[in-house]
Amino acid sequence: MSDIQSILSIAKRTLETESKAIANLMGLLDEEFAHAVQYILESKGRVVVSGVGKSAIVASKIVATLNSTGTPAIFMHAADAIHGDLGTIQENDIVICLSKSGNTPEIKALLPLIKIGKNKLIGITGNMESVLAKQADFVLNTFVEKEACPNNLAPTTSTSAQMAMGDALAICLLELRGFSSADFAKYHPGGALGKKLYLRVADIVVNNQKPQVDVNSNVKEVIVEISEKMLGVTAVIENDKVVGVVTDGDIRRMLSKYDNINGLTAKDIMTSNPKSVEVDTLAVNALKLLQEKGISQLLAFDNGAYAGVVHIHNLINEGIL
Repeated sequence: MSDIQSILSIAKRTLETESKAIANLMGLLDEEFAHAVQYILESKGRVVVSGVGKSAIVASKIVATLNSTGTPAIFMHAADAIHGDLGTIQENDIVICLSKSGNTPEIKALLPLIKIGKNKLIGITGNMESVLAKQADFVLNTFVEKEACPNNLAPTTSTSAQMAMGDALAICLLELRGFSSADFAKYHPGGALGKKLYLRVADIVVNNQKPQVDVNSNVKEVIVEISEKMLGVTAVIENDKVVGVVTDGDIRRMLSKYDNINGLTAKDIMTSNPKSVEVDTLAVNALKLLQEKGISQLLAFDNGAYAGVVHIHNLINEGIL
């Protein structure tokens, strides 16, 4: 077996082991999971997620997912908790502890302290006979037969199972809260993801110049307007209304068609019924229209009034594409 084949074989075996373990979680879901979701949903506090080692890293990811999908959450390292960070847990908070074995020393030391505070405890563990499983108010079973690690030592399959269970928890809460894409945008205002959810055509055209010529403008005036406004297009106006557009492509077609362009006007070379959008259209939907029509620009209108142009380069610059 060549080196490349060997590498691919190992990778496929790893993914197969982990995918089977995650699929197996569906058979481990029970009423405990549903009750845990209901309790978090009805709680007035936050979700405090804790663990040590690789489980702590997974706990941080679960916290990030919960926060971004409408469930307030905070991370607390189990080792730090017993050395001063226990104050992180406040009244009405729910604590989630992650531990494959459920018998990690730091977790075992933390459990009675959580009980003293009378906070509800959700355990995510692969050992239903562990201290964590027995002391938790709700137990989410993440049992895996083996790690993807050939020595069955490095946390791989088990952490994938923990993360998948955390995702299942977060998505249940998201859907039960009726958390919408608009809500999601509020928590993700930065980057391309946020922009796809909130950026509108109006936010783009306001920064562009507004190319326009009269229907009787000569060809030179049309070319100058397109060139100066740098959007590859100009609207053609008659009686204060848009009746067409002239694009770079229209200019090229004109030069191919006519030997003498003297006397030609915008009306002679324009494209009637130009593709357009309203300014309150999401930028990502404007992009879809551009792609469907195979064009580079759209005229934007505000309640019927010409507002400007949105160019595909604008969307690329915004990270939408």
